Parts: sequence; structure tokens; C-alpha cells
Amino acid sequence: MSYLNAKDKYKSNGVDTEAAIAKLRTVSVSLHCWQGDDVRGFDTDPDKPLTGGIQTTGNYPGRARTPEELMNDLDEVLKLIPGRPKMNLHASYAVFEKGRWADRDRLEPEHFEKWVRFCRDRGLGCDFNPTFFSHPKCDPLTLSSPHEDTRRFWIEHGKACIRISSYLAESLGEPCIMNIWTGDGLKDNPSDRFGPRKRYRDSLDEILSEPFDFNQVKPCVESKVFGIGVESYTAGSAEFALSFAASRPGKCIPLMDNGHYHPTEVVSDKISSLLLFFPEIALHLTRPVRWDSDHVVLFDDETKEICKEIVRCGGLDGKVHIALDYFDASINRIAAWVTGYRNVQKALLYALLTPSDEFRRLQDEGRFTELLVRQEEMKTMPFGDVWNEYCRRCGVPADGEWISEIRNYEETVLRCRT
Repeated sequence: MSYLNAKDKYKSNGVDTEAAIAKLRTVSVSLHCWQGDDVRGFDTDPDKPLTGGIQTTGNYPGRARTPEELMNDLDEVLKLIPGRPKMNLHASYAVFEKGRWADRDRLEPEHFEKWVRFCRDRGLGCDFNPTFFSHPKCDPLTLSSPHEDTRRFWIEHGKACIRISSYLAESLGEPCIMNIWTGDGLKDNPSDRFGPRKRYRDSLDEILSEPFDFNQVKPCVESKVFGIGVESYTAGSAEFALSFAASRPGKCIPLMDNGHYHPTEVVSDKISSLLLFFPEIALHLTRPVRWDSDHVVLFDDETKEICKEIVRCGGLDGKVHIALDYFDASINRIAAWVTGYRNVQKALLYALLTPSDEFRRLQDEGRFTELLVRQEEMKTMPFGDVWNEYCRRCGVPADGEWISEIRNYEETVLRCRT
């Protein structure tokens, strides 16, 4: 009854809740594997320090230590999130069955067979990321290093990841977004910015010389402002990454992470500009707190505004590829996964329940008083009733019904891990 009342109220405001629910059920959002084990991966010493400007804080019990534990945790997440999730892997999550270890420059599709089986059994596609950090061959730079042998190692790693991405796309029947991000940068003021960026550009071109079908594998280059240990300069700045993608059509698309800009910048304002010049873009959704701190995504103003822009620009029709990217070790990791994913879904549904055509018309006609009033009135619509109905149709718990499942899993599974 609550949903039916909400449906009628939205209808009186020109919004079809049934169409919004149906649309959202088709939208793919990538779920990042690295929330479950604090970005440790399985290819090097599990107690190694993180590098490249990455840092997790906290030591909440229950970090996944093996591929099996991580996959079990992901199954718990999948029980509690609505929509159409897609897996997102880093190369460091290779699974070396029967002792078949390989360094990152020698990774093969066979090292991801177990992940393909996992995804196929659950009807998931899979995106992929080369791992250019937390490895002895970081000097501490990778693709921009002045040392040829270092660059060669990481170029070969990138090429291997192109081949693995092709394997994931072919095996799972969905395109694979392959995101290239490095933490290459300097703690203090550089004497040379041009040289490292030129080496970075040339290294990326070598990686993309590996044959691939752009309809199946969509490489991205992700920018960053700074991170821990690279506070003064990063080679892959926003201007670098965007210019690289713009000058390599059919080989690369831009990726924006809303934690990778200056604090006064918002990604929501950038989406329409990029979609005027790129047929498709990729997004990483996170929550920066004064810096790229990768907090759990909230149902906050900027998340809602990003999703409104995606919907207004027609981005849900294959133009915008959405993925989560955060890691919090201070709280229950599965609750963090579920909360962030559900909040992105909420923000997308909230955007789909906005009468955007009417608001656009009011703006174009200069009726800004009415526009302001209507925008404010929509904030008190019975959104929660539509959200709960969406969860019900997806076969997952509504708000207020799933935290007990997390508590039970923590007591019976996570706290047994030492």
C-alpha cells in the first residue's frame, strides 16, 4: 500500500515509478574486490606495505586472507544488494592454483580462471585493473620511471592485463573496462615534470599497442591529484589523462574518480562536458574527506548530483560505466561494501524519479522561481517507499532489514579468522 500511494504521488508530479524501477534493474555497477582485504591481493607478501599513495586505516576483525574467503564475503554482499552488479578485479588478485605463481609481467588468463567461474556462476560481468603499486619493481615509479628495466616490467604487465581483459570479456559475454592508474609522483617539488609525463605517455602507447577489440575491452587512464607520499606531483594529472584519452579515439576512454580532484572541484559538473566529446566515459565513485581518502560512498549531495547528471545526459544507455572504489578497514568490511553499493543504487533511483524534462523546460523558459520551488518540493516525496519496492523486486532486504544478517556473518565467519 505504501508503494502504491508513492506511485500515485510521483505520477501526479509527472514521474513513472514503474519505468524508473525497470530502468535501474538494467544498469550495471561494478563492485570492487579490494574492499574485502584492504587492497592486499594475493600475489605478494600479505603483510607488505601499500605504496603509490594508497593507505587503509583500521584493523577491524575479519579481513579476507585467501581467494576463497574473499569470494565467500562477496557472496554475502551479493545477497544484500539490488540491481545488476558486475565484478571489478585488480591484477594482484590473481589466483595461483597448483603453485602456478607468476610475477605481474607474466600474468596469464589462466590465473583468473577461478574468478571467471565465480562470475559465470553468478551471472556477473567483470572489469579489470592492472596493479601498478605495492610491488618490489616500483622504484618507486612505474610507467614514468627513468629506468628502462622498470618501465619494461610494467609495460609488459599492462600488455598482460590487456590479454586478461580480453579473456574476461570473451568468457563472460560483457565488455571489460580496463582501468590504468599509477601512483607515480613525488613527495616534494619536482625539477622535471615534462620528462616523467613523456615517459608515461610513451609507456601507455606501448601497452595499447597490444591487440584488442575495443568493443570488448575499453582501456581507461585515471588521473590523480596527490596521495600519501606523492603530495607535490603526480605524472598522471587530470590534464594528462584527459588529453591522452582524447588523442587516442577507439583505444582509450577517460575515467574520472570523484576523489581525484581538488577539494573544491566536483565531478558532477564535469560529466556533461565529457559526454559532449566522448561517446562513453567511466566513473569511480568514492567519498573523499579533504583528500582522496576513499571513504564509503554515502547517499549525499554530490553522489546524488553525479547520478542526476548521468541520467540527464542519457548516460545509463551505455555511455557511462560506473564502478565503486573505496576501502575502509575501520568498520565491518561487508557492511561497507553493501552500504556504498546500495547508496549508489539509491542515488540512481532518486535521479530516475526526478522530472528532469519538466525541470529542463522551466530552466529554458527562464522560470527559475518555479524551478527552485519544484526542485525543493521533490525532496520530500516518498522516495523510501519506492526504494523498498525496488529492493523487494530484486529479492534483497529493504532498509532496516539487512544489518542483522551482517552481524550474524561477523559472529559466525569473520571473527573466526585470526
